[in-house]
Amino acid sequence: MEKHKQTFIQGTMILLAAGVVNRILGFIPRIALPRVIGAEGVGLYQMSYPFLMVVLTLVTGGIPLAVAKLVAEAESDGDSHLAKRILGMSLLFTSSLSLFFAIICMVTAPYLTHLLFTDTRVFYTFVCLAPIIPIVGVSAVFRGYFQGKQNMIPTALSQVTETLVRIVGMLTLAISLAPLGLEYAAAGAMIGTLLGEIAGMSVLLIQYARSRTTGKRVRHIPARSELVQTRKFVLRKVILVSLPVTANRLVGSFSYFFESVLTVQCLAIAGVATAAATIQYGSLQGMIIPVLMLPGVLTYSLSVSLIPTLSEASAKGDLVTIHKRLHQSLKLALLSGTPFAVFMYVLSDPICYYLYANSEIGVMLRMMAPAALFIYFQGPLQATLQALNHSGKALVNTLVGTIVKLTLIFVLASNPSFGILGAIMAIIVNIMLVTILHWNSVTKLLRFSFPSSEFFKVGLIAVGTGYICSWFMDAPLLDNPLLRFLTAVLAGTIFYLIGITVLKLVDADDLRKLPLPWKRWRR
Repeated sequence: MEKHKQTFIQGTMILLAAGVVNRILGFIPRIALPRVIGAEGVGLYQMSYPFLMVVLTLVTGGIPLAVAKLVAEAESDGDSHLAKRILGMSLLFTSSLSLFFAIICMVTAPYLTHLLFTDTRVFYTFVCLAPIIPIVGVSAVFRGYFQGKQNMIPTALSQVTETLVRIVGMLTLAISLAPLGLEYAAAGAMIGTLLGEIAGMSVLLIQYARSRTTGKRVRHIPARSELVQTRKFVLRKVILVSLPVTANRLVGSFSYFFESVLTVQCLAIAGVATAAATIQYGSLQGMIIPVLMLPGVLTYSLSVSLIPTLSEASAKGDLVTIHKRLHQSLKLALLSGTPFAVFMYVLSDPICYYLYANSEIGVMLRMMAPAALFIYFQGPLQATLQALNHSGKALVNTLVGTIVKLTLIFVLASNPSFGILGAIMAIIVNIMLVTILHWNSVTKLLRFSFPSSEFFKVGLIAVGTGYICSWFMDAPLLDNPLLRFLTAVLAGTIFYLIGITVLKLVDADDLRKLPLPWKRWRR
């Protein structure tokens, strides 16, 4: 048994704790960066990011999942030698591929930035993203390895370290280079991201080195012919397992990339000036989307922990455990995401004002808030399809959503009557459509049903929470707007917590299952 192996709930809580810290810390540059380089500078930074996501998907794609699944299988058979062979071959394959793409990006940067983007100043951030590719590639393999051993601690530590270093690096370099121009300040922010990735990878390497010295060494010296066959077998297995997931993620990454290119191009068609289009895109992708994705930290943690758990249950034919874990994940996503969706809808203007000193973009957040719950549900549903070897269905669903989204962006965003709001409408339709398609695939595959009474109860509490927030925000009880805002959030939170307790959506048994620290201290 792996010394640091955790249960499903423990692994989820470890990743959740790290994710919450990361999201909270991550908002420091999100809030500070627009104040330093403005929405236009954020737009320059964000424009090159979707391209980076495409390249990283090509390089890593389904490799972490493949490594996690294969290492988990090897460890369950007691073959730690094979687990290390999987790690070694995956590192060799991913490192070679990532170095190749990094060089290609550096060489073609002038041509690609001129061809794809309306604002050529994005060139500087584009060049600075190339070194990130091999760093992320190596980190992804090690995270998959530790997740396969059901040890989420190294992943959590590396994520927190990466975030801390990235914050300091982004803000320091952006401020230092801002006098030279917005393009240099945005490039400095990208270099800060690179420094964070290097720090995160270093933590994973240190954790791996420690695990080798503390673990039992397997003294097995294979013959040369056996070694060659093992390497070929391992590499083939890694590629075969990762291909469907890579294809699925490529659709999402290409969707994000084409969305960024198409949006700014369509805004230009609608008559929006280049600088204004950069500002609008920066506001959407650099300010609104991060707020919307903040509660998604839980669903990400659930998704990572679900894959090895459901894979193991599927191998045993344990449908009861699969249904139980899926229901737990979706219920947690529903209960944790609902209050955030309510706050983002009712309090959109003050949220944007206090975060970014810009209440005008509140309309974007208000439009997207109803789609938030669909985002939070999408992660566990997609993870379920991947864990049960039905990545093809997830791929088709994502592809359908992408085609619809890009079509709507072209039609709506190029219309002067809609502009950037047309792009937002297209993104909302995409989120809802893909989630509904994933839901349909999972329910048909597993004959799974989620109690409609829980949806009704949460909906009822959400309406009450929204009313409470709105009343406190509008009531002339306090003269200070900030105090009114904080009071509205606090009152809404208290009402929501009381509501889910009274309607028995959460009970004492649910709380007892949480791996709280003091439980260990009592032992």
